Amino acid sequence: MESEADLHSEIKALSILSENPELYEEIVKLGSIDSLVNLLSHENTDIAIDVVEVISELTDDSLEAEQSQWEVIVNAMLEADLLSLLSSNFKRFDEKHESDRCGVFHSINILENLASMASLAEKIGKQSNILDWLVERVRKRESPLSQNTQYSAELIAILLQSSSLNVKKFCDIDGVNCFLEILANYRHVNPVKGTEEEEYVENLFDALTCVVNSPEGKFKFVEAEGVELCLIMIKNGKMSKSRALRLLDHSLGSLDALEVCERLLEAGGLKIIFSIFMKKEDGSSIEHLLGIFSSLLKLLTANSAYRIRTLAKFVEKDYEKIIKLVKLRREYASRVKSIDEDIKKEQEGLDVKIIESIADGCLSKRLDAGLFCLQTIDVILAWLVAEDDGASKRVRSLLAENGETLKIISETLNEQIAAVVGDTEEETMTRDMLMTLVKFLT
Repeated sequence: MESEADLHSEIKALSILSENPELYEEIVKLGSIDSLVNLLSHENTDIAIDVVEVISELTDDSLEAEQSQWEVIVNAMLEADLLSLLSSNFKRFDEKHESDRCGVFHSINILENLASMASLAEKIGKQSNILDWLVERVRKRESPLSQNTQYSAELIAILLQSSSLNVKKFCDIDGVNCFLEILANYRHVNPVKGTEEEEYVENLFDALTCVVNSPEGKFKFVEAEGVELCLIMIKNGKMSKSRALRLLDHSLGSLDALEVCERLLEAGGLKIIFSIFMKKEDGSSIEHLLGIFSSLLKLLTANSAYRIRTLAKFVEKDYEKIIKLVKLRREYASRVKSIDEDIKKEQEGLDVKIIESIADGCLSKRLDAGLFCLQTIDVILAWLVAEDDGASKRVRSLLAENGETLKIISETLNEQIAAVVGDTEEETMTRDMLMTLVKFLT
Protein backbone atom coordinates (compact mmCIF):
# COMPACT_ATOMS: atom_id res chain seq x y z
CA MET A 1 0.00 0.00 0.00
CA GLU A 2 1.51 3.28 -1.10
CA SER A 3 0.06 5.43 1.67
CA GLU A 4 -2.28 5.51 4.64
CA ALA A 5 -4.76 7.33 2.40
CA ASP A 6 -4.79 4.29 0.11
CA LEU A 7 -5.16 2.01 3.13
CA HIS A 8 -8.08 4.11 4.32
CA SER A 9 -9.79 3.72 0.93
CA GLU A 10 -9.17 -0.03 0.82
CA ILE A 11 -10.62 -0.51 4.29
CA LYS A 12 -13.72 1.53 3.48
CA ALA A 13 -14.21 -0.50 0.31
CA LEU A 14 -14.58 -3.66 2.41
CA SER A 15 -17.86 -2.37 3.83
CA ILE A 16 -19.52 -3.49 0.58
CA LEU A 17 -19.04 -7.06 1.82
CA SER A 18 -21.82 -6.55 4.37
CA GLU A 19 -24.21 -6.50 1.40
CA ASN A 20 -22.81 -9.80 0.10
CA PRO A 21 -22.71 -12.25 3.04
CA GLU A 22 -22.39 -15.17 0.63
CA LEU A 23 -18.76 -14.04 0.21
CA TYR A 24 -17.93 -14.23 3.93
CA GLU A 25 -16.55 -17.76 3.80
CA GLU A 26 -14.35 -16.96 0.81
CA ILE A 27 -12.77 -13.84 2.32
CA VAL A 28 -12.08 -15.79 5.51
CA LYS A 29 -10.23 -18.42 3.47
CA LEU A 30 -8.22 -15.69 1.76
CA GLY A 31 -7.03 -14.38 5.13
CA SER A 32 -8.62 -10.98 4.57
CA ILE A 33 -10.39 -11.02 7.93
CA ASP A 34 -7.13 -11.74 9.79
CA SER A 35 -5.51 -8.80 8.04
CA LEU A 36 -8.47 -6.53 8.73
CA VAL A 37 -8.63 -7.35 12.45
CA ASN A 38 -4.86 -6.93 12.84
CA LEU A 39 -5.19 -3.37 11.56
CA LEU A 40 -7.01 -2.54 14.80
CA SER A 41 -3.55 -2.23 16.32
CA HIS A 42 -2.32 0.19 13.63
CA GLU A 43 -0.35 3.04 15.20
CA ASN A 44 -2.60 5.54 13.43
CA THR A 45 -5.85 5.52 15.40
CA ASP A 46 -7.72 6.88 12.38
CA ILE A 47 -6.95 3.63 10.57
CA ALA A 48 -8.07 1.60 13.59
CA ILE A 49 -11.32 3.59 13.66
CA ASP A 50 -11.90 2.86 9.97
CA VAL A 51 -11.50 -0.84 10.73
CA VAL A 52 -13.88 -0.68 13.68
CA GLU A 53 -16.58 0.86 11.49
CA VAL A 54 -16.21 -1.86 8.85
CA ILE A 55 -16.24 -4.67 11.42
CA SER A 56 -19.34 -3.12 12.95
CA GLU A 57 -21.07 -3.38 9.58
CA LEU A 58 -19.85 -6.92 8.89
CA THR A 59 -21.04 -8.24 12.27
CA ASP A 60 -24.43 -6.53 12.18
CA ASP A 61 -26.82 -9.38 13.04
CA SER A 62 -29.74 -7.54 11.45
CA LEU A 63 -28.28 -8.07 7.97
CA GLU A 64 -29.68 -10.74 5.68
CA ALA A 65 -26.74 -13.06 6.31
CA GLU A 66 -27.60 -16.61 7.28
CA GLN A 67 -26.57 -17.64 10.79
CA SER A 68 -23.85 -19.93 9.43
CA GLN A 69 -22.40 -17.10 7.30
CA TRP A 70 -22.41 -14.73 10.27
CA GLU A 71 -20.72 -17.30 12.48
CA VAL A 72 -17.98 -17.95 9.91
CA ILE A 73 -16.86 -14.34 9.81
CA VAL A 74 -17.32 -13.74 13.54
CA ASN A 75 -15.33 -16.85 14.50
CA ALA A 76 -12.52 -15.75 12.18
CA MET A 77 -12.45 -12.35 13.85
CA LEU A 78 -12.35 -13.89 17.31
CA GLU A 79 -9.50 -16.19 16.30
CA ALA A 80 -7.64 -13.08 15.12
CA ASP A 81 -7.88 -11.76 18.72
CA LEU A 82 -10.68 -9.27 18.08
CA LEU A 83 -11.70 -8.92 21.74
CA SER A 84 -8.21 -8.13 23.01
CA LEU A 85 -7.65 -5.58 20.27
CA LEU A 86 -10.97 -3.87 20.95
CA SER A 87 -10.08 -3.75 24.63
CA SER A 88 -6.69 -2.18 23.87
CA ASN A 89 -8.28 0.45 21.66
CA PHE A 90 -10.75 1.43 24.37
CA LYS A 91 -7.72 2.51 26.38
CA ARG A 92 -6.02 4.46 23.62
CA PHE A 93 -9.02 6.19 22.02
CA ASP A 94 -9.34 9.76 23.33
CA GLU A 95 -13.02 10.67 23.46
CA LYS A 96 -12.21 14.35 23.54
CA HIS A 97 -11.95 13.98 19.77
CA GLU A 98 -15.04 13.31 17.66
CA SER A 99 -13.38 10.61 15.55
CA ASP A 100 -12.27 8.69 18.64
CA ARG A 101 -15.75 8.98 20.15
CA CYS A 102 -17.08 7.39 16.97
CA GLY A 103 -14.45 4.66 17.31
CA VAL A 104 -15.64 3.87 20.83
CA PHE A 105 -19.28 3.88 19.73
CA HIS A 106 -18.67 1.44 16.87
CA SER A 107 -16.53 -0.76 19.13
CA ILE A 108 -19.42 -1.03 21.58
CA ASN A 109 -21.69 -1.76 18.63
CA ILE A 110 -19.45 -4.66 17.59
CA LEU A 111 -19.72 -6.12 21.09
CA GLU A 112 -23.49 -5.72 21.04
CA ASN A 113 -23.60 -7.55 17.70
CA LEU A 114 -21.52 -10.41 19.12
CA ALA A 115 -23.63 -10.55 22.29
CA SER A 116 -26.67 -11.51 20.21
CA MET A 117 -25.29 -15.04 20.70
CA ALA A 118 -25.30 -16.00 24.39
CA SER A 119 -22.06 -17.99 24.19
CA LEU A 120 -20.25 -14.99 22.73
CA ALA A 121 -21.72 -12.67 25.35
CA GLU A 122 -20.18 -14.96 27.96
CA LYS A 123 -16.89 -15.00 26.06
CA ILE A 124 -16.79 -11.20 26.13
CA GLY A 125 -17.11 -11.24 29.90
CA LYS A 126 -14.83 -14.21 30.56
CA GLN A 127 -11.92 -13.79 28.17
CA SER A 128 -11.27 -10.08 28.26
CA ASN A 129 -11.34 -7.07 30.58
CA ILE A 130 -14.01 -5.40 28.49
CA LEU A 131 -16.63 -5.63 31.24
CA ASP A 132 -14.23 -3.86 33.61
CA TRP A 133 -13.77 -1.04 31.09
CA LEU A 134 -17.51 -0.71 30.50
CA VAL A 135 -18.21 -0.36 34.22
CA GLU A 136 -15.54 2.32 34.54
CA ARG A 137 -16.94 4.06 31.46
CA VAL A 138 -20.40 4.15 33.00
CA ARG A 139 -18.92 5.48 36.25
CA LYS A 140 -17.39 8.46 34.43
CA ARG A 141 -19.07 11.74 35.41
CA GLU A 142 -20.39 13.73 32.46
CA SER A 143 -22.69 16.65 31.84
CA PRO A 144 -24.52 16.31 29.60
CA LEU A 145 -24.53 12.52 29.48
CA SER A 146 -22.81 11.22 26.34
CA GLN A 147 -24.11 8.65 23.90
CA ASN A 148 -21.19 6.33 24.68
CA THR A 149 -21.97 6.33 28.40
CA GLN A 150 -25.57 5.38 27.69
CA TYR A 151 -24.48 2.72 25.20
CA SER A 152 -22.00 1.26 27.69
CA ALA A 153 -24.77 0.85 30.26
CA GLU A 154 -27.00 -0.75 27.63
CA LEU A 155 -24.30 -3.24 26.64
CA ILE A 156 -23.66 -4.17 30.28
CA ALA A 157 -27.37 -4.93 30.72
CA ILE A 158 -27.26 -7.16 27.62
CA LEU A 159 -24.15 -9.02 28.81
CA LEU A 160 -25.64 -9.63 32.25
CA GLN A 161 -28.92 -10.93 30.85
CA SER A 162 -27.01 -13.38 28.66
CA SER A 163 -24.71 -15.08 31.16
CA SER A 164 -24.60 -15.96 34.85
CA LEU A 165 -20.79 -15.89 34.66
CA ASN A 166 -20.96 -12.27 33.53
CA VAL A 167 -23.20 -11.55 36.52
CA LYS A 168 -20.62 -13.08 38.85
CA LYS A 169 -17.81 -11.05 37.31
CA PHE A 170 -19.91 -7.88 37.52
CA CYS A 171 -20.33 -8.52 41.24
CA ASP A 172 -16.62 -9.24 41.66
CA ILE A 173 -15.58 -5.92 40.09
CA ASP A 174 -17.91 -3.93 42.37
CA GLY A 175 -20.42 -3.23 39.62
CA VAL A 176 -23.42 -3.39 41.95
CA ASN A 177 -22.06 -0.70 44.25
CA CYS A 178 -21.04 1.42 41.25
CA PHE A 179 -24.50 1.32 39.67
CA LEU A 180 -26.27 2.00 42.96
CA GLU A 181 -24.05 5.03 43.57
CA ILE A 182 -25.01 6.39 40.16
CA LEU A 183 -28.71 5.73 40.70
CA ALA A 184 -28.54 7.52 44.05
CA ASN A 185 -28.23 10.74 42.06
CA TYR A 186 -31.80 10.18 40.85
CA ARG A 187 -33.42 9.88 44.29
CA HIS A 188 -34.97 13.32 44.09
CA VAL A 189 -34.75 14.23 40.39
CA ASN A 190 -35.95 12.73 37.13
CA PRO A 191 -33.91 12.50 33.94
CA VAL A 192 -35.51 14.49 31.14
CA LYS A 193 -38.14 12.34 29.45
CA GLY A 194 -37.22 10.95 26.04
CA THR A 195 -33.49 11.63 26.45
CA GLU A 196 -30.46 9.35 26.41
CA GLU A 197 -30.19 9.98 30.15
CA GLU A 198 -33.63 8.44 30.75
CA GLU A 199 -32.63 5.38 28.73
CA TYR A 200 -29.34 5.29 30.66
CA VAL A 201 -31.16 5.15 34.00
CA GLU A 202 -33.44 2.41 32.70
CA ASN A 203 -30.40 0.40 31.59
CA LEU A 204 -28.83 0.73 35.04
CA PHE A 205 -32.02 -0.59 36.63
CA ASP A 206 -32.27 -3.41 34.06
CA ALA A 207 -28.70 -4.49 34.80
CA LEU A 208 -29.23 -4.53 38.56
CA THR A 209 -32.58 -6.28 38.23
CA CYS A 210 -30.81 -9.08 36.39
CA VAL A 211 -27.97 -9.22 38.93
CA VAL A 212 -30.15 -9.45 42.07
CA ASN A 213 -31.70 -12.66 40.78
CA SER A 214 -28.40 -14.38 41.70
CA PRO A 215 -27.21 -15.23 45.24
CA GLU A 216 -24.03 -13.16 44.90
CA GLY A 217 -26.05 -10.30 43.44
CA LYS A 218 -28.41 -10.29 46.41
CA PHE A 219 -25.47 -10.25 48.82
CA LYS A 220 -23.82 -7.31 47.05
CA PHE A 221 -27.17 -5.51 46.82
CA VAL A 222 -27.74 -5.74 50.57
CA GLU A 223 -24.11 -4.90 51.34
CA ALA A 224 -24.27 -1.73 49.22
CA GLU A 225 -27.56 -0.66 50.88
CA GLY A 226 -29.56 -1.22 47.73
CA VAL A 227 -32.70 -2.00 49.72
CA GLU A 228 -32.52 1.36 51.47
CA LEU A 229 -32.00 3.21 48.19
CA CYS A 230 -34.98 1.48 46.58
CA LEU A 231 -37.20 2.41 49.51
CA ILE A 232 -36.16 6.06 49.25
CA MET A 233 -36.97 6.05 45.53
CA ILE A 234 -40.31 4.35 46.09
CA LYS A 235 -41.23 6.83 48.79
CA ASN A 236 -40.21 9.89 46.76
CA GLY A 237 -42.38 8.83 43.85
CA LYS A 238 -40.15 10.07 41.03
CA MET A 239 -39.57 8.39 37.65
CA SER A 240 -37.41 5.80 39.42
CA LYS A 241 -40.28 4.63 41.67
CA SER A 242 -41.62 1.89 39.38
CA ARG A 243 -38.09 0.73 38.49
CA ALA A 244 -37.12 0.59 42.16
CA LEU A 245 -40.23 -1.46 42.96
CA ARG A 246 -39.34 -3.92 40.23
CA LEU A 247 -35.73 -4.13 41.44
CA LEU A 248 -36.83 -4.71 45.03
CA ASP A 249 -39.31 -7.38 43.94
CA HIS A 250 -36.60 -9.28 42.05
CA SER A 251 -34.14 -8.96 44.93
CA LEU A 252 -36.68 -10.68 47.20
CA GLY A 253 -37.31 -13.52 44.76
CA SER A 254 -35.98 -17.08 45.22
CA LEU A 255 -35.19 -19.08 48.33
CA ASP A 256 -31.90 -17.32 49.11
CA ALA A 257 -33.48 -13.90 49.71
CA LEU A 258 -34.10 -14.14 53.46
CA GLU A 259 -31.39 -11.57 54.23
CA VAL A 260 -32.98 -9.15 51.75
CA CYS A 261 -36.39 -9.66 53.38
CA GLU A 262 -34.99 -8.96 56.82
CA ARG A 263 -33.12 -5.87 55.61
CA LEU A 264 -36.38 -4.56 54.14
CA LEU A 265 -38.01 -4.67 57.56
CA GLU A 266 -34.94 -3.27 59.34
CA ALA A 267 -34.98 -0.31 56.94
CA GLY A 268 -38.60 0.51 57.74
CA GLY A 269 -39.81 -0.86 54.43
CA LEU A 270 -43.12 -2.31 55.63
CA LYS A 271 -44.66 1.11 56.22
CA ILE A 272 -43.51 2.36 52.83
CA ILE A 273 -44.65 -0.56 50.68
CA PHE A 274 -48.00 -1.00 52.46
CA SER A 275 -48.63 2.73 52.20
CA ILE A 276 -47.96 2.59 48.45
CA PHE A 277 -50.20 -0.48 48.15
CA MET A 278 -53.17 1.35 49.65
CA LYS A 279 -52.87 4.12 47.05
CA LYS A 280 -54.09 3.83 43.47
CA GLU A 281 -51.23 2.34 41.49
CA ASP A 282 -50.74 1.11 37.92
CA GLY A 283 -50.92 -2.59 37.13
CA SER A 284 -47.16 -3.06 36.96
CA SER A 285 -46.61 -1.52 40.40
CA ILE A 286 -49.38 -3.65 41.89
CA GLU A 287 -47.76 -6.77 40.44
CA HIS A 288 -44.42 -5.96 42.07
CA LEU A 289 -46.01 -5.04 45.41
CA LEU A 290 -47.84 -8.36 45.41
CA GLY A 291 -44.57 -10.11 44.58
CA ILE A 292 -42.91 -8.43 47.57
CA PHE A 293 -45.73 -9.45 49.94
CA SER A 294 -45.62 -13.02 48.67
CA SER A 295 -41.84 -13.26 49.12
CA LEU A 296 -42.01 -11.93 52.68
CA LEU A 297 -44.65 -14.50 53.64
CA LYS A 298 -42.78 -17.30 51.90
CA LEU A 299 -39.33 -16.58 53.31
CA LEU A 300 -39.55 -14.92 56.73
CA THR A 301 -38.92 -17.47 59.47
CA ALA A 302 -41.96 -18.79 61.35
CA ASN A 303 -42.65 -17.03 64.66
CA SER A 304 -39.78 -14.59 64.10
CA ALA A 305 -40.23 -10.94 65.02
CA TYR A 306 -39.91 -10.12 61.31
CA ARG A 307 -42.82 -12.39 60.39
CA ILE A 308 -45.01 -11.24 63.26
CA ARG A 309 -44.51 -7.61 62.23
CA THR A 310 -45.39 -8.44 58.63
CA LEU A 311 -48.58 -10.28 59.57
CA ALA A 312 -49.53 -7.38 61.84
CA LYS A 313 -49.43 -4.97 58.87
CA PHE A 314 -51.99 -7.10 57.03
CA VAL A 315 -54.47 -7.10 59.91
CA GLU A 316 -54.06 -3.54 61.23
CA LYS A 317 -56.65 -0.81 60.63
CA ASP A 318 -59.54 -3.25 60.53
CA TYR A 319 -57.99 -5.49 57.85
CA GLU A 320 -57.91 -2.74 55.20
CA LYS A 321 -55.08 -4.44 53.29
CA ILE A 322 -56.96 -7.74 53.17
CA ILE A 323 -60.07 -5.91 52.00
CA LYS A 324 -58.08 -4.41 49.13
CA LEU A 325 -56.48 -7.76 48.30
CA VAL A 326 -59.89 -9.40 47.95
CA LYS A 327 -61.14 -6.45 45.88
CA LEU A 328 -58.16 -6.80 43.55
CA ARG A 329 -58.75 -10.54 43.41
CA ARG A 330 -62.27 -10.02 42.11
CA GLU A 331 -61.01 -7.65 39.41
CA TYR A 332 -58.28 -10.00 38.20
CA ALA A 333 -60.53 -13.08 38.45
CA SER A 334 -63.17 -11.34 36.33
CA ARG A 335 -60.63 -10.50 33.63
CA VAL A 336 -59.16 -14.00 33.58
CA LYS A 337 -62.63 -15.56 33.48
CA SER A 338 -63.54 -13.43 30.47
CA ILE A 339 -60.40 -14.50 28.62
CA ASP A 340 -60.98 -18.15 29.57
CA GLU A 341 -64.47 -17.97 28.07
CA ASP A 342 -63.06 -16.47 24.86
CA ILE A 343 -60.41 -19.18 24.67
CA LYS A 344 -63.03 -21.88 25.21
CA LYS A 345 -65.10 -20.55 22.32
CA GLU A 346 -62.03 -20.36 20.07
CA GLN A 347 -61.12 -23.97 20.85
CA GLU A 348 -64.56 -25.45 20.19
CA GLY A 349 -64.29 -28.14 17.54
CA LEU A 350 -60.50 -27.94 17.31
CA ASP A 351 -58.32 -31.05 17.21
CA VAL A 352 -56.44 -31.86 20.42
CA LYS A 353 -53.07 -31.42 18.69
CA ILE A 354 -54.06 -27.96 17.48
CA ILE A 355 -55.19 -27.00 20.98
CA GLU A 356 -51.83 -28.17 22.34
CA SER A 357 -49.96 -26.18 19.69
CA ILE A 358 -51.67 -22.93 20.70
CA ALA A 359 -51.40 -23.55 24.45
CA ASP A 360 -48.55 -21.05 24.92
CA GLY A 361 -50.52 -18.35 23.16
CA CYS A 362 -53.55 -19.01 25.35
CA LEU A 363 -51.41 -18.83 28.48
CA SER A 364 -49.97 -15.52 27.28
CA LYS A 365 -53.49 -14.11 26.93
CA ARG A 366 -54.37 -15.26 30.45
CA LEU A 367 -51.21 -13.70 31.87
CA ASP A 368 -51.98 -10.43 30.07
CA ALA A 369 -55.40 -10.50 31.71
CA GLY A 370 -53.83 -10.73 35.17
CA LEU A 371 -53.43 -14.44 35.88
CA PHE A 372 -50.07 -13.98 37.62
CA CYS A 373 -51.44 -11.30 39.94
CA LEU A 374 -54.49 -13.45 40.69
CA GLN A 375 -52.28 -16.39 41.59
CA THR A 376 -50.00 -14.24 43.75
CA ILE A 377 -52.95 -12.72 45.63
CA ASP A 378 -54.30 -16.19 46.35
CA VAL A 379 -50.94 -17.33 47.73
CA ILE A 380 -50.92 -14.26 50.01
CA LEU A 381 -54.51 -14.85 51.15
CA ALA A 382 -53.75 -18.53 51.78
CA TRP A 383 -50.81 -17.61 54.01
CA LEU A 384 -52.99 -15.19 55.96
CA VAL A 385 -55.77 -17.76 56.38
CA ALA A 386 -53.21 -20.30 57.59
CA GLU A 387 -51.48 -18.03 60.10
CA ASP A 388 -54.05 -15.68 61.61
CA ASP A 389 -57.53 -16.59 62.85
CA GLY A 390 -58.81 -13.04 62.52
CA ALA A 391 -57.50 -12.76 58.97
CA SER A 392 -59.01 -16.14 58.13
CA LYS A 393 -62.46 -15.04 59.30
CA ARG A 394 -62.25 -11.77 57.39
CA VAL A 395 -61.15 -13.47 54.15
CA ARG A 396 -64.02 -15.97 54.42
CA SER A 397 -66.47 -13.14 55.12
CA LEU A 398 -65.28 -11.04 52.19
CA LEU A 399 -65.47 -13.99 49.80
CA ALA A 400 -68.97 -14.85 51.05
CA GLU A 401 -70.16 -11.38 50.05
CA ASN A 402 -69.71 -12.54 46.46
CA GLY A 403 -71.07 -16.04 47.06
CA GLU A 404 -67.58 -17.53 47.13
CA THR A 405 -65.61 -19.74 49.52
CA LEU A 406 -61.98 -20.65 50.12
CA LYS A 407 -62.45 -23.30 47.45
CA ILE A 408 -61.77 -20.75 44.69
CA ILE A 409 -58.39 -20.00 46.25
CA SER A 410 -57.64 -23.73 46.49
CA GLU A 411 -58.42 -24.09 42.78
CA THR A 412 -55.92 -21.37 41.88
CA LEU A 413 -53.24 -22.91 44.09
CA ASN A 414 -53.85 -26.35 42.60
CA GLU A 415 -53.44 -24.87 39.13
CA GLN A 416 -50.08 -23.49 40.25
CA ILE A 417 -49.08 -26.88 41.69
CA ALA A 418 -49.85 -28.55 38.37
CA ALA A 419 -47.62 -26.02 36.59
CA VAL A 420 -44.58 -26.87 38.76
CA VAL A 421 -43.19 -29.79 36.78
CA GLY A 422 -39.47 -29.58 37.59
CA ASP A 423 -37.58 -31.11 40.52
CA THR A 424 -35.02 -28.46 41.43
CA GLU A 425 -34.75 -27.49 45.09
CA GLU A 426 -36.75 -24.32 44.51
CA GLU A 427 -39.45 -26.06 42.48
CA THR A 428 -39.78 -28.84 45.05
CA MET A 429 -40.09 -26.37 47.94
CA THR A 430 -42.59 -24.25 46.00
CA ARG A 431 -44.73 -27.30 45.26
CA ASP A 432 -44.57 -28.44 48.91
CA MET A 433 -45.46 -24.93 50.13
CA LEU A 434 -48.49 -24.70 47.85
CA MET A 435 -49.69 -28.18 48.81
CA THR A 436 -49.42 -27.28 52.50
CA LEU A 437 -51.36 -24.06 51.96
CA VAL A 438 -54.13 -25.96 50.16
CA LYS A 439 -54.56 -28.14 53.26
CA PHE A 440 -55.22 -25.04 55.37
CA LEU A 441 -57.98 -24.00 52.97
CA THR A 442 -60.00 -27.22 53.28
